[in-house]
Amino acid sequence: MTDLIITISLAYLLGSIPFGLLLTKAAGFGDIRNIGSGNIGATNVLRTGNKWLAALTLLLDGAKGLAAVVLATKFYPDAGRIAGIAALLGHMFPLWLKFKGGKGVATAIGAITALSWPLGIGIMFAWLVFAFLFRYSSLAAIISLGLSPLCAASMGNPQLVRFTLIIAILVIAKHASNIRRLWKGQEPKIGKDKNAAPSP
Repeated sequence: MTDLIITISLAYLLGSIPFGLLLTKAAGFGDIRNIGSGNIGATNVLRTGNKWLAALTLLLDGAKGLAAVVLATKFYPDAGRIAGIAALLGHMFPLWLKFKGGKGVATAIGAITALSWPLGIGIMFAWLVFAFLFRYSSLAAIISLGLSPLCAASMGNPQLVRFTLIIAILVIAKHASNIRRLWKGQEPKIGKDKNAAPSP
């Protein structure tokens, strides 16, 4: 039990590293929370106009989820899924930012990829397709991760189904404000409104 608590705590702390905030500050863009949606994720970092910074944020946020699962599995074989969820919660509710973090898409995909790389790649591909078709990052994330439990079920892996279902519920719930804006036709498209004020 002690080992499990330590694993969960370390995974949470790893997930809570706000790379988007740290990178934009280091690059001289100030606090990313004062730009666009106010989110610390890669999509909002893109609104600074720096694509490389956004790509690096995406990579590092994904690496948090992947590393948490891989490291936990290495030391405690049955703890990978728990560590992945803990890392995702760390990104969404980081202690350092008064529990106001990102939407968790990249971290979620990183954790899923660590457990099943074919499924992880499939989710990434689905996100790219839906993002290209609709130009909404949030909608692409909701659809691609929302479909992940069904894809896991087709692979005949009950544990992966349960894991992806929890991940999908957490990510979609965190997108509640995006869903409201999508419904009202007020959601900004990818690469737009880089100078907009933070949305509620």
